[in-house]
Amino acid sequence: MESEELNGKRVLVTGARGFIGAYLCDALVAAGAEVHAVSRTVKEDKSNKAQWWQGDLAEFNTAEQIFEEVCPEYIYHMAGIAAGSRDLSMVLPTLGSNLVSTANMLVLAKKHGCERFILPGSMEEPGEQEAEKIPGSPYAASKWGATVYAKMFHALYEVPVVILRVFMVYGPSRQDLNKLIPYVILSLLRKNAPALGSGQRTIDWIYIDDVVQALLKSAVAPGVVGKTLDIGSGKAISVRELVDLLVDIVDPAIPVDFGSLHDRPFEQEKVANISEAARSMDWRPRTDLQEGLRKTVSWYRECVAAGDIELSF
Repeated sequence: MESEELNGKRVLVTGARGFIGAYLCDALVAAGAEVHAVSRTVKEDKSNKAQWWQGDLAEFNTAEQIFEEVCPEYIYHMAGIAAGSRDLSMVLPTLGSNLVSTANMLVLAKKHGCERFILPGSMEEPGEQEAEKIPGSPYAASKWGATVYAKMFHALYEVPVVILRVFMVYGPSRQDLNKLIPYVILSLLRKNAPALGSGQRTIDWIYIDDVVQALLKSAVAPGVVGKTLDIGSGKAISVRELVDLLVDIVDPAIPVDFGSLHDRPFEQEKVANISEAARSMDWRPRTDLQEGLRKTVSWYRECVAAGDIELSF
């Protein structure tokens, strides 16, 4: 079991305040790992379950100081800006946060050594068979660049890199309430019609718990170093179909305003090929979409009822 193999290991998680990073830290603590969590802003952890470090990993000296203090055996490099905006203003922030920080951490992993360096990639970046394809956003370009650097560090410098190409993650979270699923759920709970684009885009959705299990397995599974593994459901559903499922769960009487917004250009439509992840590390998604959506809706209902999330967002 991966939980037993990570017991007592020093694990560095960058981007630990993010959606996936926060869930991963909890899972690593539960597995008995010595968790060192990094974020750009101060995090107060009253539970003392993880040791928190503050710093911008795009600054090499900051990254090196944290690395030398922690001496991690395992590295999950989650830090970065996850924003799909096509705006020119996103070019430099994503370059620094996503690409430069990755290069810094890879240099340090080579310099100081580690047992495994896990880099979550993105479905937004071109895949291995799409070398001529143009990234659809500054975020996608920066993630693609980070993946290329990671592959080079494995091939040229023998850094034990594993890349997980994570598809569209969803689940309970307060991270960004403007993302599609939380936005639709909270709109419906307010009895408002969600304003959306055409709804024609198809997306491969993967529940957060399944992503975390893939991350844990990628740290200890034999034979995965140097590989790029898709982490998704292996199925795609249109935005319109997804929203219809949410409406059925929350309130079938509420209409949806499809077509009131413009669709973003260069949206990616891909389906994860999960066969290699299943073969290499015995991982498969366990949460089907309807079950995951019901869990997510239930969580938001409870948060709203408790006053933890305002409906006037």
